[in-house]
Amino acid sequence: MSGAAKPRRARGTYAETVSASDQAADGLLADPSKLGSETTTGLPVRTAAFFDLDKTVIAKSSTLAFSRPFFDQGLINRQTVLKSAYAQFLFLMSGADHEQMDRMRSYITNMCTGWNVEQVKSIVGETMHEIVDPLVFAEAANLIADHKLCGRDVVVVSASGEEIVAPIARALGATHAMATRMVVEDGKYTGEVAFYCYGEGKVEAIKELAAREGYALEHCYAYSDSITDLPMLESVGHPTAVNPDRALRKEAAARDWPTQTFSRPVSLRDRLPAAPSGAAVATTVAVSVSALAAGALTYSLLRRFAP
Repeated sequence: MSGAAKPRRARGTYAETVSASDQAADGLLADPSKLGSETTTGLPVRTAAFFDLDKTVIAKSSTLAFSRPFFDQGLINRQTVLKSAYAQFLFLMSGADHEQMDRMRSYITNMCTGWNVEQVKSIVGETMHEIVDPLVFAEAANLIADHKLCGRDVVVVSASGEEIVAPIARALGATHAMATRMVVEDGKYTGEVAFYCYGEGKVEAIKELAAREGYALEHCYAYSDSITDLPMLESVGHPTAVNPDRALRKEAAARDWPTQTFSRPVSLRDRLPAAPSGAAVATTVAVSVSALAAGALTYSLLRRFAP
């Protein structure tokens, strides 16, 4: 960012965030008199809309979308494909419950140990627009635009990692991105998890960000497809279930929460500027165990690459 203030380092869950002056320059911060939410005193409050990523904003697992380039670059071998394909198939078909996610997390922490961080960044950077652009739900893109017009910050909250989440959030025009952080030493993943942005971990991240940015969570919005994000939905005043799995649909009905169906993927290049500003998103945490977990191929890729 030429001429812009240097991003400030944040403590806790987040790695860094763009400065308020940077956001104002890019039109990311609305006029305080037009924030779109008010307290009982009539005074405006800062609010945000929190979006889960996989199957809420995009039509499949964010990292499963990168399975082909990961395979091509040698990060995934055939043995890994065979071990992981069934878990990824279940995720795509019906999501994953807490037990399944815990097993996947344990497996992938071992698998990704020793992976080079810069190689993962390079793969995602080179292929992100080609792979992810066509997967974004038009309904999600419209909703994100609506929230921004109302003066709300947009925050992508995902169990996937920075190398996956931050570029997608940047392309969406989000204000912040939050993800899982793994320990990195000498440029490689150690296999240890410093922070898991999943379940209650998402709530921890949201509350830290809300305290720092001054969001009134009772006036904020949240969107997710999964019952594992129930804590995140409970943490805001306006939760919505999007493409909900069976358990979340039942919970939403019991709580009288709104439910939406997103079904029309659209190319981001048709909706957003071709080169979004670097200040459009705050990068947050290092690569996610969950993101790497989705690096397995689907059955169609298994058939294609099997010897």
